[in-house]
Amino acid sequence: MGRDLDGVRRPDVIEQPFTTTEKVAGRELVSVVIPCYNTHQYLTQTIESVRHQTYAPIEIILVDDGSTDRETLSVLAGLSSDVRVIRQDNKGLPAARNTGIAAANGEFILPLDADDWLDETAVNEMHRAMLSADNVVAAYCDMQMHGNLTGVLKKNYNFFEQLFFNQLPYCLLFRRRDWVEVGGYDEAMRKGYEDWDFNIRLAQFGLIHRVERPLFNYRILSTGMLVSVSNRNHCDLWRNMRNKHRKLYSLVSLIGLWRKWGGKPSTYPLILYFPWLFASMILPLSWTNFMFRILRTKSQSHRIGLSSKR
Repeated sequence: MGRDLDGVRRPDVIEQPFTTTEKVAGRELVSVVIPCYNTHQYLTQTIESVRHQTYAPIEIILVDDGSTDRETLSVLAGLSSDVRVIRQDNKGLPAARNTGIAAANGEFILPLDADDWLDETAVNEMHRAMLSADNVVAAYCDMQMHGNLTGVLKKNYNFFEQLFFNQLPYCLLFRRRDWVEVGGYDEAMRKGYEDWDFNIRLAQFGLIHRVERPLFNYRILSTGMLVSVSNRNHCDLWRNMRNKHRKLYSLVSLIGLWRKWGGKPSTYPLILYFPWLFASMILPLSWTNFMFRILRTKSQSHRIGLSSKR
């Protein structure tokens, strides 16, 4: 491993050559980082969606996180030189993202999982949102859901609400320098919610802008992280999050944030989160995890239903 001037470790071995242009008509390079682990079924669709973006220039970085199945290895071997492939042993999703971002040349970074895809104007719209104000640190789109749950999921961003459940998709456009500043994704969080933790740290640097169009296509599978982690272990992981950010989750801090963000759009009335916090502190985790599974299912179905009627 090498080390860049910014102190971030970079992989020495890049499996395929690539060429890119740093600027097109004065526009910044966007690096799209795609972690991949045995996802041959959807990988071509994911890459093609990046190739067809109206924004340029774009660099595609694919991190093979120790794939083992022949189909995935065959797809990887057949990729053209416009996709930069980095291979590593299986280290988990947060480590794969960090590896790709560390190797990126772009000023802007967009993580994209290997089973999701973008509408053709997604990068352009998010980049425009990033430049809308000096204090915008990230931008995201509404989500078109596919698979086990379908419809449009619209997510208001409210930092107070973000502390209680992750309102932001992992697919955020942000600056590479801010990834360095916040310390990247926590590679110890292999059970999930590494994006939630990263989003909380990033959001403390400025505003996050919502693009109110469903340009990010998110596939929910029965074996996916959303089901296997969020639905079963949310409160366990949330407790770890509160322990990790004790100052932010202190009662004094929460009251101050509630006052600051109370008048801004949110999914639910912010006052409701205080009893949920107290319940999670006194009830057994098995109870609160069960309650969360019920609430999350009803919440997503309700929000998607409302979105489809608008």
